[in-house]
Amino acid sequence: MTIYSIIFYLLSVLILVTTALAITRRNMVHAVVYLIFSFFGSAMLFYLFGAPFLAVLEVIIYAGAIMVLFLFIVMMLKVDTGGERLFPLSQWLPAAVCGVLYLVLGIGIVVSDPNSHDALKTARAEPGAFGQYIFQNHWLSIEIISLLLLVAVIGALLLARRSKRPSAQEIPEGE
Repeated sequence: MTIYSIIFYLLSVLILVTTALAITRRNMVHAVVYLIFSFFGSAMLFYLFGAPFLAVLEVIIYAGAIMVLFLFIVMMLKVDTGGERLFPLSQWLPAAVCGVLYLVLGIGIVVSDPNSHDALKTARAEPGAFGQYIFQNHWLSIEIISLLLLVAVIGALLLARRSKRPSAQEIPEGE
């Protein structure tokens, strides 16, 4: 068993554990933090598979921008945490263990990569050629993604329309 397969299995277990912790948390802030750990693990897998650009995009877009958006939504909703501390001690141990393991695995991936000191060749593709490749070879994926985005937009519109309607208690009796 090589070092890469050991790192792969450790990362896979860590991603599954942090995702499970994110799903099972009652406190939304803790769930978002565990989901960020899961995204960092996915980024390390991308790097391990030889796609450093995707790893950087995973961290910047998902762990960065989208999770900040989720945190703003959680803060705007003002979810009641039941009077518990912001970070109870029972949450520190799993978060610290996952963080240390990710740090060790990330350093191990970068240090053990024999190509980490080589300069990468610039890949260049014209937008037309890239679009042709995507739509000829991956058309089903594109159609599924577009359908999911359409369903999400319709759902957002329905939720926004419902929230604008006044409830029966808010309507004055003369109307």
